[in-house]
Amino acid sequence: MVVLCEKCGFSATIGSPVSDNALLICKENMADSDEPEKKTRRVVALTEKMVVEGGAGDGEWEGRWNHIQKFLERPGPFTHPDFEASSESLQFMLETCKVLIIGAGGLGCELLKDVALSGFHNIHVVDMDTIDLSNLNRQFLFRLKDVGQPKAGVAADFINTRIPGCCVVPHFKKIQDFDETFYRQFHIIVCGLDSVIARRWMNGMLLSLLVYEDGVVDPSSIIPLIDGGTEGFKGNARVILPGITACIDCTLELYPPQINFPMCTIASMPRLPEHCVEYVRMLLWPKDKPFGDTVGLDGDDPEHIKWVYQRSLERAAEFSITGVTYRLTQGKRHKTLSACATEVFKIASSAYAPLNNYMVFNDVDGLYTYTFEAERKDNCSACSQVPLDMRFSSSSTLQEVLDYLTESSYLQMKSPAITASVEGKNKTLYLQTVASIEQRTRPNLSKTLKELGLADGQELAVADVTTPQTMLFRLSFTS
Repeated sequence: MVVLCEKCGFSATIGSPVSDNALLICKENMADSDEPEKKTRRVVALTEKMVVEGGAGDGEWEGRWNHIQKFLERPGPFTHPDFEASSESLQFMLETCKVLIIGAGGLGCELLKDVALSGFHNIHVVDMDTIDLSNLNRQFLFRLKDVGQPKAGVAADFINTRIPGCCVVPHFKKIQDFDETFYRQFHIIVCGLDSVIARRWMNGMLLSLLVYEDGVVDPSSIIPLIDGGTEGFKGNARVILPGITACIDCTLELYPPQINFPMCTIASMPRLPEHCVEYVRMLLWPKDKPFGDTVGLDGDDPEHIKWVYQRSLERAAEFSITGVTYRLTQGKRHKTLSACATEVFKIASSAYAPLNNYMVFNDVDGLYTYTFEAERKDNCSACSQVPLDMRFSSSSTLQEVLDYLTESSYLQMKSPAITASVEGKNKTLYLQTVASIEQRTRPNLSKTLKELGLADGQELAVADVTTPQTMLFRLSFTS
């Protein structure tokens, strides 16, 4: 929500000290008779004055939340039928509601700013990355002096300093480093992730927090998850109510499979344009270090993409491979995700019905957007609460089962570990994340299911990095 000058387009976000004086700055900045330096000095002076005044005392000033109060303290044609206008909703947002934002990169910075300026003062942010020089062109909470520092900490300090009354708590960790107790404390979780695996893990964690009574989910155990994605001029946003609406895994086929090519193929026998791009990304970039020893490949940096594209063309020409394009090269790296801060406001205040439940946006040729309700799958691997059927012949090998788990568009596992009860004992059939166990269980991959002692109707327990929960599969032998 912004204040917008009709004359020149100058805008300021509601809830900040800047908004009350937006037109004043605009008038000073647009004075035709002034020289550019004078106008710049005057704008800086006015901005600093407002920040000092706004940050004085207890962090509040008269009229700070006037615009938000208009949404919460009076009914309207679009409010939820059960909504009762009062001042309690704003107090809940300011004093009680705890929001977790996952990711403090390009999208996380925008989310932090929007959520904080919308009236949420209790915010936590989790990010495991540090600031790189290439981040500064779009991640506006960071400065040159911050390079090398944890993103979460720097972003939190910036918001806490700039927005009076706001308390952002940073966590320089992976989301997998926290247990159920940590996630259970939040009212809403917003994802700004660039990994399908991480999103699925978060989805599984929130599903594991659900409490069921007589087969019905307890509403008080539901923590809403707001998630979305952008690529170029296309985007989507979604609201997930775990146990009620479609979860991430219910619509997993909407995401491109995470393809991993064998290293031997990439290095010595490339056959596809994707092999050439992966060769440059995985082998040539670390070797040549085209932008310096400490600079990693950044899929949002045009210069990096251009370098990868040119080297990929050379690799493709060497093996007479066609099909390497700039779009393909960018697609291998540019997978950014976003979420909508407006949905946080709607859910926390209960003033308006949240998105139901999937919105698609396309701004390639004109503007096109629509909303539809993604449906839950009865056999979803994450939220169905029942073992999934897995149909194989008794002569099928364990390797075929492993391939199914990783290549299926409905599962898309990364490194599944398979265990089963054989002759009354739990037996690890295959586990690849621990080198010693992988070496010991590798011979099982070439054995048939019958040779491994598995029977028709037997349950297999599968663990994977895509979810904190173990998934159960019921083995059905085909004739």
